[in-house]
Amino acid sequence: MSVIEIQGLCKNFGSLQVLHDVNFSVKEGEKIVIIGGSGCGKSVFLRCIELLEIPTAGKIFIDGEEITAPNVSIDKIRQKMGMVYQRFNLFSHMNVMENLCIAPMKLLKMSKDDAEKKAVELLSQVGLLSKAEVFPEVLSGGQQQRIAICRTLMMNPKVILFDEPTSALDPTMVGEVLAVIRMLAKKKLTMIIVTHEMNFARDIADKILFFADGGIYEQGTPKEIFENPKREKTIAFIQRQKYFHYEITEKNFDLPEMQSKIEIFAEKYGLSKKYLQRIQLSCEEMILGLLDGCYNDGENISIVIDIIYIESKKLVEFKFSCTGKNHNPLAEKFSDSELEDNLGRMILENLTQDFSHVYENETNKIKFKLKT
Repeated sequence: MSVIEIQGLCKNFGSLQVLHDVNFSVKEGEKIVIIGGSGCGKSVFLRCIELLEIPTAGKIFIDGEEITAPNVSIDKIRQKMGMVYQRFNLFSHMNVMENLCIAPMKLLKMSKDDAEKKAVELLSQVGLLSKAEVFPEVLSGGQQQRIAICRTLMMNPKVILFDEPTSALDPTMVGEVLAVIRMLAKKKLTMIIVTHEMNFARDIADKILFFADGGIYEQGTPKEIFENPKREKTIAFIQRQKYFHYEITEKNFDLPEMQSKIEIFAEKYGLSKKYLQRIQLSCEEMILGLLDGCYNDGENISIVIDIIYIESKKLVEFKFSCTGKNHNPLAEKFSDSELEDNLGRMILENLTQDFSHVYENETNKIKFKLKT
């Protein structure tokens, strides 16, 4: 039986639909990692499982019990789940030991001696036993988050939910928190983790969920998602693709404006001046070749340019869509002497690779990559 079963989960905030018809199950001991862009519903999904957000529709079962049923004891259900937040939420007026012991003593009726014994064991595991008597304000962010994880473990949860547990930390502190979560993963705890740490996700997950369009857009093993994603938005996210789009509708278009916008695009994503110049030159020569080869004077013009920077591969791809006559700027064969009079053609051949041209529905579709 699944530890978590989610059926038709929907969540709206007024007219804004964040989650729509999400269905998923988690087996005992599974490590599920959720990735996706900002605002795609990852954290809302976790908060619905914890019932910190009440679903608009759908059912959630924890250990076979429907927690979305009327009159269910939410507090009792929550004792089966632990949640580690972006912020640590430690009680500032209590020292570390008190922070760890208060919940199991009050809710599980654990004795003070037993609670403190368990707290000592957990603090030892995360390397913070020496901080047992100090207050949260003197701890680093990474130390506070490790304490927050220990506090969750004090309740012996069936499931632990991690909501971007490193997003509020300085980069130097991220590793120490991820190391603790890796340690927990080896203990076969059931975990659902929302994170932006892709290498960590690849290493720890049994299954990856990519969230987009109001739910689970694509799911699979780490190898399937990171090495062979199937769907467009997953591919764009994994490869960290950045897009530049431009349309031309007249022969006397504003070339300096287009080049300026390409420069802004390149600066935004840290492309070198040399790479920028090659992008601009390739784009300019392709456009001039299409304008000259596809259109007669007075004909309607439609050229659409998409430049895709694949950050993960440091690679730039071009896609051109051009109406008009069938024309491939690199198809015509020239002798060496003739090429000298076709500077634009020489530039394109020297700068591009993996060139392809298809003519369908009276539209030229051209793709190529910039040589690295």
